[in-house]
Amino acid sequence: MAGERVRLDQPREPRRSLLPRWDPEAFGRVSERTARFLGTGRFIVWMSVVIVLWVVWNTTVPADLRFDRYPFIFLTLALSLQASYAAPLILLAQNRQDDRDRVNLEQDRKQNERSIADTEYLTREIAALRLGLGEVATRDWIRSEFESLVREVEQRPARPPGHAADPPPHRRDTAPRRTGASAVERPARDETEER
Repeated sequence: MAGERVRLDQPREPRRSLLPRWDPEAFGRVSERTARFLGTGRFIVWMSVVIVLWVVWNTTVPADLRFDRYPFIFLTLALSLQASYAAPLILLAQNRQDDRDRVNLEQDRKQNERSIADTEYLTREIAALRLGLGEVATRDWIRSEFESLVREVEQRPARPPGHAADPPPHRRDTAPRRTGASAVERPARDETEER
């Protein structure tokens, strides 16, 4: 054994065992199919037919052909054996179903968390878009501004030409210009002229 090297890149050889081997998944599938069949009306009907035939046979045929006399001990034993196997198979099927339900619930919980996170993200994005749209000039707002300007212009009285508020058409900037390194500066206009 000291000279034998163990390889870790290959699976071990299966050990021989006196106990029988079975695939737990296959056994679980068989138990679920059996439990489903035991829970159907077909099973109850067939079991009732077998019991009725059993009782009728063992009460009406001649005594030498009867295999289970009146207290029907063999029938009771068969039914208790069937029940003793049916109960663990049903429990095994229920345990497998519980495991599947637990996995499904966990997946549903994770999906719900993702949906909630997506919904919150979209809600924040919609709120940001609404805030952004509140600052954008819409067509209706521009139309209302134009309409108010048109009303304002229409309501102003007509002024005669040459009015003091109108700048003369031939006016020029007559302020002296500076020469040298500084840039050319325009004289500051009077605020009344701008209005």
